[in-house]
Amino acid sequence: MKYTKQQRLDIGGQIYKGQLTRYEAAEKYGISPFTAREYMRQYRDANHLLPKKASRAMSLDHIQKSAGTQPSGLGDLEAMDKKQLIMELVKSRIREERLKKGYEVKGDGSIITYGNKNTR
Repeated sequence: MKYTKQQRLDIGGQIYKGQLTRYEAAEKYGISPFTAREYMRQYRDANHLLPKKASRAMSLDHIQKSAGTQPSGLGDLEAMDKKQLIMELVKSRIREERLKKGYEVKGDGSIITYGNKNTR
């Protein structure tokens, strides 16, 4: 469906102002979420506005609504300060790399699990 430049700016304005999410706009106007995001960018550029930073939270809300679930541990992460978040990220990356190599460390590091076997 083709929209005029003014219609695109109006759609983008609704998204930018938070009246609609890009997913709601996509459904309402018969466009893709990516096109809706582009309309929002066009509106932002035409009015010399700053980029919005809350898009991750809106996307997460949309995913939760469609899946009907809450991500595990999200509340715990929100309660952490910057240093704690960095430490959790480092731990997560180390755990991920170990799993790629086929082992997992349990407890204080004295127990290493290779597949189904335990080694001390």
